[in-house]
Amino acid sequence: SVNRYPNGDCHALREELSKFLNVKPAQLIFGNGSDELIVLAVRLFVREGDEVIIAQPSFLVYDIASKIAGADIVSVPLQDFHYDLDAMQKAVTPRTRIIFLGNPDNPAGTYLTQRAVENFLAGVPKDVLVFIDEAYFEYVQADDYVDSLGLLDRYPNLIVSRTFSKMYGLAGLRVGYAVGGEELCGLFNRIREPFNVNSLAQAAAVACLQDQAYYRDIARQVEQQRRYLYTELTRLNLEYRETCTNFIMVKVARDAREMTGELMRLGVIVRDMSFWGMNDYIRVSIGTAEENRTFVAALEKII
Repeated sequence: SVNRYPNGDCHALREELSKFLNVKPAQLIFGNGSDELIVLAVRLFVREGDEVIIAQPSFLVYDIASKIAGADIVSVPLQDFHYDLDAMQKAVTPRTRIIFLGNPDNPAGTYLTQRAVENFLAGVPKDVLVFIDEAYFEYVQADDYVDSLGLLDRYPNLIVSRTFSKMYGLAGLRVGYAVGGEELCGLFNRIREPFNVNSLAQAAAVACLQDQAYYRDIARQVEQQRRYLYTELTRLNLEYRETCTNFIMVKVARDAREMTGELMRLGVIVRDMSFWGMNDYIRVSIGTAEENRTFVAALEKII
């Protein structure tokens, strides 16, 4: 009932998710979206003058949360829209406290393989937290995508966050989670707010976990619509980046901010990537068949 406070431990969701992932209940942390878990990681590990390593560009919350804590940001540029893990490893200093990895990456839409992540973790000092953000992992179909949860026993400095906002569509309810070692998760639980995930979010997340057939169908639909957009973008002679997520980076032959405004006037909202320093890219989410046709029709009018 919503007139009662939510269960502060997310008990029912914890039990359901631990069975679903085959991990111990104590290996789970829940947050008001995975954003909160990023903030908690910074609050736990970072003090003013410490260093946090991120890719450039990457999800903005890594940068924002770290700067609020007074950290020095060490930005490592993507190489052809992929993480340069060798350069990130070499960027580690005695002041490094956290390395953030988006897998798949936001905004690039690329992913890290099992071999790449294992090699990377083996070369990172054990006192540096490696935070892997897997917000879009349900969309990945590649056989060599990393099984990050399978690495937790070997790397106590590893934590993996996920969310119910993307594939499960609960973005407005705000529920995310992270999986790690019991000791590490215990530290996170000590500093989080006591009622950080509301009752409706907890109940909806449990319902999502119990209806996997529906979400497998959603994943198939996203894949079909991804291929449709690839075909249409090719027809329009627009360069794009192949993605393993539910969004596509599209290169446009004009200012992205201007094109975004024109699309908005036609009733289509896309992401202007100039904020990330990519002035000739827009990012479009893969929607329903009708939404995607509307996007293509609008795009055709203005290019």
